[in-house]
Amino acid sequence: MQERNTNLTIDNLSSSALACRRKVAWRLLPFLFAAYIVAYLDRANVSFANVYMSADLHFSPAVYGFGAGVFFLGYFLLEIPGALIVERWSARLWISRILVTWGLCTAIVAFVHTGVQFFSARFLLGCAEAGFFPGVMVYLTHWFTERDRARAAAAFVIAAPVSLAIGAPLSAAILHAPWPALAPWRWLFIIQGLPAVILGVFAVRRLTDHPRTADWLTGDEKRWLIEELGQESASREPGQPPAWWRSLLTRNVLLLAAAHFMANVAGYSFIFWLPANLREATRLSPVLADMAPALPFSAAVVALWLAARSSDKTGERKAHACIPMLAAALGIMLAALPNLPGGLVLGVITLTGGAVFAWIPGFWVLPTLSLSRDAAAASIGFINAVGNLGGFLGPFVTGVLRSQGYTRMASAMVIAIAYAGAATLTWLVAAPRRVEQSQAPASRTPGNL
Repeated sequence: MQERNTNLTIDNLSSSALACRRKVAWRLLPFLFAAYIVAYLDRANVSFANVYMSADLHFSPAVYGFGAGVFFLGYFLLEIPGALIVERWSARLWISRILVTWGLCTAIVAFVHTGVQFFSARFLLGCAEAGFFPGVMVYLTHWFTERDRARAAAAFVIAAPVSLAIGAPLSAAILHAPWPALAPWRWLFIIQGLPAVILGVFAVRRLTDHPRTADWLTGDEKRWLIEELGQESASREPGQPPAWWRSLLTRNVLLLAAAHFMANVAGYSFIFWLPANLREATRLSPVLADMAPALPFSAAVVALWLAARSSDKTGERKAHACIPMLAAALGIMLAALPNLPGGLVLGVITLTGGAVFAWIPGFWVLPTLSLSRDAAAASIGFINAVGNLGGFLGPFVTGVLRSQGYTRMASAMVIAIAYAGAATLTWLVAAPRRVEQSQAPASRTPGNL
């Protein structure tokens, strides 16, 4: 009789765990996914507007490249404070504030007339959006155990290529439609800024800061989740630096920050210059050239999700970050070879798009595996802040090279070297032992992550 009662208790616990994981995933991830779609489109829609805006305002490639990248200087300023605010105060209110202000700042870009105004508007947009990505990565540690975290991160981060895959045809439709009073590229920023404001208002009702305040979980589900997360947190505490800021000086965090810098030099050069490069390399019509970026970003959706599932299934993180980086370096070099048929270039760039995003889930699990909560939150903010300086440098350097008359191969070499450096630095990170296969969740459905 005692054995049967024990089995019943274990069965109930297992049932509560599965139900809890399912509820948390469906409660939080769809909203965060939608918010990041809007966030990524609002930072990258300038790439779709580039040709038309630059023609109207007489911007050189260097001016456009600086304006596209200066977003990340503003983003840099609030990365660490934003992550710590989520950890110590309220993710719900902070994310809501971010959404509303970045939506308004996106619309402001529609009214620029000079280079200085363009730089200022993009800088303000970066300040407004700062803290969102590291804040969400910290927020996920409040709700998902280590075994589920890469796929939870992937369910959020996959919104980036989805937003660009959707954004390409959507932006093409806006840019080629007749609009009153303002040029179509100006309407692009106004229309795509509004959803962030709407989601910001909705975030206050949808998000919950911690499991202990989640009235949509049962008592058993709350207890299971709080205990699981508490045990993981306790296992990381011994031997950790007593203050969160000291974690920023540890070898692993510095390596990850440098790797993220290099990866963003490459990745944002690829993203911000993709429409212009495709137009030049494939000689497609303006409408098709504006829609073509949907292909590599659609490939990225599939590659990112498969990489995250594989990383969680095996418990391996570093190789799942390094291999896509090296694949992206190779693909970008191949696509820049001279005299290739336009169709072949488009095919290579499509496959390369998958690699450009596939490294992200495995990479962002690494700083959460061996640090206390405050240290992990500060480290994620620091890594993303330093990395986003690469998001400024990459597009700017590409713009300068184009202004000086260099070919696409020159910028491709910069991107490839940056990806190779990012892979090398990531490989040098001392990662903890793999999560055992038996600990991985049996179910692979989205509801169970």
